[in-house]
Amino acid sequence: MAPRKKKGNIALFIPHAGCPQACVFCDQRQISGAQCPPDAREMERAAERAAASPRLLREESELAFFGGSFTALPEEEMLFYLREGARLVRRFGLKGIRLSTRPDALDKEKMELLLAHGVTAVELGAQSFDSRVLRESRRGHTAEDTVRAAELVKRAGCELVLQLMTGLPGDSAAGARASAGYAAELRPDAVRLYPCLVLRGTALARMYAAGEYRPQTLPEAVSLCGELLSLFRGRNIPVIKLGLHASSDFEGDALVAGPYHPAFRELVEGALFLDEVERAVPRGAAVLRLRVAPDFLSTAVGCRRGNVEELRRRLGCRRVEIAADDSLDRGCFKAEIES
Repeated sequence: MAPRKKKGNIALFIPHAGCPQACVFCDQRQISGAQCPPDAREMERAAERAAASPRLLREESELAFFGGSFTALPEEEMLFYLREGARLVRRFGLKGIRLSTRPDALDKEKMELLLAHGVTAVELGAQSFDSRVLRESRRGHTAEDTVRAAELVKRAGCELVLQLMTGLPGDSAAGARASAGYAAELRPDAVRLYPCLVLRGTALARMYAAGEYRPQTLPEAVSLCGELLSLFRGRNIPVIKLGLHASSDFEGDALVAGPYHPAFRELVEGALFLDEVERAVPRGAAVLRLRVAPDFLSTAVGCRRGNVEELRRRLGCRRVEIAADDSLDRGCFKAEIES
């Protein structure tokens, strides 16, 4: 059987490039693993490797520039990446170019330039819609900048993705919920959601060492991100990334503090699953049999069968069984109770 093809990003990292300042939490070189922007040959090799995969659905995949503020690059450098990117898109039959940028670095003229070079998706680093949080995080832009930039992207017909963070300096759970609500009102095509981490060498690490900043605990981040994930799901807005990608850097010296977990999304979705089952199933059953989608099975069972044991505890069951069912969509479940 031929492998099932799927869309994806051919990611190219340009760490800190174009950023007019360093936010208190930011070290893109540690987050991305990239130390310097790619040249034309490196871009071509990355595209060649990705395009060679039999699983890549080229016509739905994009060449993606992440890590910096793309539209804040010097014009000559930005045009170099756009032209090289457009050439690679044509060569490999890709959908277009995806990029991330600051909300205050996008205007009508730049948006027209992006469209002329085949940009199909723009990700805006909103992070928060709270003025105090943006100021204490040294973002250098306002919530109004995000609203204006989001409207530009939508009017241009490009996919709009908003990047949000929880646990920033000056923020709270209530503030993060409010920011998520504001983000949802802009009707983005998708959202990325990250809990804030304290990375070595950042201003936030110095604030943490001085006792001026307290990061979220892992349970706090899981609980809050679960609320936000539910909010976006209720508005039919996909959360395409939840937590930073697993990295040996975060399990070594780079991470000072904060709610990092290599399977953060699985923790969040697993916690939501537990709550949904608890609401749906009466207490006291002798045996509870649950059926879930095959691609959700590991999340439902939990790390080291943790969710199975937690359901036994919450519902007072003698035994809990969880198995795969091809007829179910991811996140849905069927329950059978044996009294």
